[in-house]
Amino acid sequence: MPCLLLRNSKLVKTVRFKGPDYIGDPVNAVKIYNDKEVDELIFLDITATVEEKQPNFKTIGEIASECFMPMTYGGGIRSTDDMRRIYNLGVEKIAINSFAVENPDIIRKASSFFGSQSVLVAIDVKKRLMGGYEVFTQSAKKGTRLDPVDWAKRAEALGAGEILLTSIDRDGTYEGYDTELIRKVATSVSIPIIACGGAGRIEDFALAVEAGASACAAGSMVVYQGKGRGVLINFPSQKEMRAILP
Repeated sequence: MPCLLLRNSKLVKTVRFKGPDYIGDPVNAVKIYNDKEVDELIFLDITATVEEKQPNFKTIGEIASECFMPMTYGGGIRSTDDMRRIYNLGVEKIAINSFAVENPDIIRKASSFFGSQSVLVAIDVKKRLMGGYEVFTQSAKKGTRLDPVDWAKRAEALGAGEILLTSIDRDGTYEGYDTELIRKVATSVSIPIIACGGAGRIEDFALAVEAGASACAAGSMVVYQGKGRGVLINFPSQKEMRAILP
């Protein structure tokens, strides 16, 4: 599924969570993905939390009104009231990240109010220089000293229905998913894992699924025409997907 980044209501793409490049209008992108029969869309506002802004409800509503497929939104969410308002705009799932680390009980409250199937916890992860992994928040600006496996287990126990697991080191690199990270987290929880960060070819999806991912999200691969980074909203065909996935 495409994982699309928003900055000031514009579509952008990063590399390792840095240097956001302008891609275009998110609503126009949605229209193209509708035509390509994409299964699901993820939109993440990468500045709302860092700048301590509320979600841009107007933009979210405009995007959701064009989506023919289920949509997940994350960014700037700090209360169940924010969530309720976003759900009422037509969004099926909420992704919570930084605020969930700061206030883990929001996961329990959200899953209790709206159902676990509607609550996705996003976990952004970097490799440590001396080995192992660490969870980062605030668009990869803040280390938490949390181990992703431990945090994933806790999120599941609190009621999270899915985990969006993103490798910060692989983001926008076309180097393939961090299958070691996927395997570590996927074998520690029973809820679905969406792998994100690093997809560069369709075969990477199969490798992520083999490592334990239930679904795969892609960014650069579905907004650029190859590594030259010329903008081209695209998505593999159903035939291509069936050829590499079990």
